[in-house]
Amino acid sequence: MSLSGYDIVFYAASAFALLTTAIAITRANPLYGLLNFVLSLLGMAVVFYTLGAPFAAALEVIVYAGAIMVLFLFVVMMLRLDRTAIARESGWLTSSIWIIPILSGAALAGELLYGLLGSTGPAGAHHIVSPQAVGLKLFTTDLAAVELASMLLLAGLIGAYHLGRPARARD
Repeated sequence: MSLSGYDIVFYAASAFALLTTAIAITRANPLYGLLNFVLSLLGMAVVFYTLGAPFAAALEVIVYAGAIMVLFLFVVMMLRLDRTAIARESGWLTSSIWIIPILSGAALAGELLYGLLGSTGPAGAHHIVSPQAVGLKLFTTDLAAVELASMLLLAGLIGAYHLGRPARARD
């Protein structure tokens, strides 16, 4: 079995994303967890790119790693968590709490191995999807889903505005 350059980059980025996600989950300090999660999202962007989805990779970097995670990082840094808060967070990370995630991970690993070892045919060719094709698909056949998502975003925006108003303005 010979691996192409895309395959090597895909497997390396996948392993990197899995490793940094595992590190992000197991850190008691939320700042280190968020930084590792940003690295995980960057690894997933590389995975998307190697799978032929450069638009999804760009969205992953710009929207998730670039905007949302940086916002979370600023919030965590503004909270100024002291050592007692970090000790309280690490106090609930006992060994018994890891049973369900370990069983879920083992089930997913088994499914992955079944899919990898059970495949008999050659892998499909990489097909690059352009942003124009994504837009045409979204606004022709999937227009109802786009409208529903926009209504959900509008409801979230109205709720955030209502919750963020000063207490005197709510009365």
